[in-house]
Amino acid sequence: MHGIRRRPWLVSLLAIWLLVPPVRPIHAQEEPEPPPPPEAPAPEASEAPAPPEAPEATATPPRLSYLNGDVSFWRPGAEDWAAARVNTPLAGGDSLYVPQGGNVEVQAGPRAFVRAGGETDLGFDAVEPDFLQLKVTSGHAAIDLRNLERGHTVEVDTPHLAATIDQAGYYRVDVDQEATTFISRRGGSASVVPAGGEAVDLGANDEVIVKGADNPEVERYTAPNLDPWDRWNYERTDHLTNPKSARYVPQEVYGADDLDRYGRWRDEPEYGPVWVPTAVPAAWTPYSSGRWIWDPFYGWTWVDDLPWGWAPYHYGRWVSVGSVWGWAPGPIVVAPVYAPALVAFFGGSGVSVSIGIGAPVVSWVPLGWGEPCIPWWGPRAFIGVPWWGGWGGPHIVNNVVVERTTIIHANQVNIFRNTRVHNAIVGVRRDDFGRGGGKHVRLGPGALRRLTPVRGVPPVRPTPASLVPSRHHGRRPPEAVHARQVVATRPARDHAAPLRAVGLNAPAGATPPPRVVASPRPRAAVEHGAPAGAGRAGGRPGPAPSPGRGRAERPAPGPGRGRADRPPPPIHGRATRPGAAPQGAGRREMPSGEARRPQPRAVPPSAPRERSERRVTQPPAPRAERPAAAPPVSRHERRATPPPVPREQRSYPRPAAPQSGGMRRAPGPVPGGPPAGMERGRQQHPPNYGQPSGGRRPRAVPHQGPAAPPPGARRQRGRSNV
Repeated sequence: MHGIRRRPWLVSLLAIWLLVPPVRPIHAQEEPEPPPPPEAPAPEASEAPAPPEAPEATATPPRLSYLNGDVSFWRPGAEDWAAARVNTPLAGGDSLYVPQGGNVEVQAGPRAFVRAGGETDLGFDAVEPDFLQLKVTSGHAAIDLRNLERGHTVEVDTPHLAATIDQAGYYRVDVDQEATTFISRRGGSASVVPAGGEAVDLGANDEVIVKGADNPEVERYTAPNLDPWDRWNYERTDHLTNPKSARYVPQEVYGADDLDRYGRWRDEPEYGPVWVPTAVPAAWTPYSSGRWIWDPFYGWTWVDDLPWGWAPYHYGRWVSVGSVWGWAPGPIVVAPVYAPALVAFFGGSGVSVSIGIGAPVVSWVPLGWGEPCIPWWGPRAFIGVPWWGGWGGPHIVNNVVVERTTIIHANQVNIFRNTRVHNAIVGVRRDDFGRGGGKHVRLGPGALRRLTPVRGVPPVRPTPASLVPSRHHGRRPPEAVHARQVVATRPARDHAAPLRAVGLNAPAGATPPPRVVASPRPRAAVEHGAPAGAGRAGGRPGPAPSPGRGRAERPAPGPGRGRADRPPPPIHGRATRPGAAPQGAGRREMPSGEARRPQPRAVPPSAPRERSERRVTQPPAPRAERPAAAPPVSRHERRATPPPVPREQRSYPRPAAPQSGGMRRAPGPVPGGPPAGMERGRQQHPPNYGQPSGGRRPRAVPHQGPAAPPPGARRQRGRSNV
C-alpha cells in the first residue's frame, strides 16, 4: 500500500487500462465495414412471387444448342407455341416441333446430344439429374451418347414402345402412324418394352420394329447401314466433343465449341485465361442482347440471342479488360455449377425519372471477378445468401479478398466492380421485365445513388409471356400428332404445378396420360436372383455397381456372342455376324461391314422369354449319349437361316422412297445442318435399304412354327438349329 502511494503514476495507468478497451489488430486484407445502405422497401405481396423448388445444385438443364428451320417451342402455361431460340434451357413438360426440312439439337450432357429431323414432335417428360425421359410421337430422332455416367438413364417413349437406355452408344428412333423402329449402334445396349408386351434386349448393332399398340407385333433385325442423316450426326458430335476451349473450361460446361468460333482467348495477369467475343458492337455490354424467361425450377433465367451465349452467362464472371469485355471462367474446378444468370439486381423508382422512363425500373449488372451471386432461386434458406457455387477463383466482397470460411451476409455486399464501367448497368421497365417487350436502357455510374440492391427474388411476377423465349408465334404441330398416347415406364406428371405455385394459370393434363408398362430393369433383376423391388422408390432403379455398364444384372459380353449369361436370341432369322463360318456349300462369306438381313419371323411379345427359359433350364445331355465320332459344331452353324419367303406372303412392306437426287454426304465435320434432301431421314426407305445393291429388305411373316432345316445342317441334342 505504501508503495502505491509513493508511485501515483501506477494508479493512473491502472485506471486507464480498466476504462479504455484494448485495440484489436486489423487484418491486412480487411477494411472498416462501410455503413449499411438504405434497406430496400419490402415488395408488395402481389409482386413478390414464391420461390420455386430448386433441383439439385449440380443439375444442368438441357440446352437447345442448334436450330435449322422454323422450330417451335411450347411450355405448360404458355398461351401458344412460340418460335424456339438457341440457348434456351429446357425443363420437364417442354416440347419442340420441327417442321419439314428442319433440324434441332439439344445438348443433354457434356458428351450427350439429342437431335430431331423434319416433322418430329419431341417432348421432355422428365428432366432430372440422372434421368431424362423423352417423348417422340412422330418423325425421327437420334440420341448420341458418347458418354453416360454410371446410374444415369435415358428413356424414349413412343406410341408403340418404351426404350430404356443406360449405356453409351448411338440410338435412333423412327415413328410413323403404324410402327416404331428403334436401332442401337456403336456399343449401345437398350431394353425395348412394347405396349402390353415383355422386354426385348438390343445389343450393339440391333434393330427392332414394333407394329401396333393394342396387339403389338415385334420384329428384330441386324441394324442397317448408316444413312446420310446418321453420318451427319456422327460427324457433328465428333466436331463438338473436341473443342480447343476445353483447355480453359471444364468438360461439364456446355458450348465450348461456340467459344472457338466466335471469339479468342487471351491471358491476363490478374484473371488468367479470358475469352473475348469478336463479333459484337463497340458499345456492347453483357446481358444486354437477350431476355429473361421464367424457368419452372430456376425462376428468372437469362436467354441470350447470340449463338455463343450459354457458357459466359451461366458460369464464370465478366471483366472489363482495357476497353473491351471479356469472360473469365476462373481456375478450372472439378464440378462447375450451373446458375440461371450471374448478375446483381437493382431496384428503385427514382432512377426512372432520371432516364426519362416514368415507371419503376428493374436493372442488373454482370458480376465481376470473384464476386458472389445473391441467389433468387432455390430453397428459402438458400435465397439471398452470398454464393460462389462452382467458382474456383478468389472470393471477393466489396473489392476485398475474404477467407473462404468467412460468413458473408447479403446486406454486407454493397460494391460491384462492374457498376463503374460505362453503360454496364442495363435496365427495363418493371412492367416489361420478363415479357419480351420494352427497350433495354443503359445506366451510368451516376444512377447508383438511386439504385438499391435486391436481396432476393426480383419483385416481378411471371406471366404466360414469361414462359417462352420469343414473342413470335411458332408453328403448331398437328393436334393428332401432339396428342398421341405413348408407352412409358412411369405415370404422367403434373408439370404445371411449379407454375401454379407462382400464380400462373397452367392447367394440367394437356396430353393424354401414357400407357404405363413395367420397367425392364427390375424384371431382369428378378430373373437373375436380385430381390424384387430393388432400386429406388417408385420403381426407378438405382445406380448399378457394375463399373462402366450401368446394369448390375448383366455381365460383360462374351466373345462371339451377344451376352455371356443369355442363350442366343430366340428370334429367328438373325443375320450372320461378319467372319462367321459358312452354313452350306456354295454360300459366300459376308465381308466386314456389309449388312445382311435374312428373313425373320414375327414372334409374339411373350415368346422370347418362354423360349429363352426352355433353353436355360433344359439340362445338357450326358456325355455318354453324344455321338462319339461327331466333330465339334461351330456356334454359327447351330442357327441355320430359314428359307426365303415368297414375296406375296411378306407382310408390312416398306413404302417406296422418293427420288434421292439431293442426298450427298457432308464434306466434313461441319457445325451446320445435314445434307440437303434429308428432311425425312429414314421415314421413307428405298427398296434396297440396308441391303447390297439388287436386294429387297426381307420382312417378317406371322410365326408358323419352326422351319425345316436346310440339307446338310447339323443338329445337336438339346439345342435347336434355327
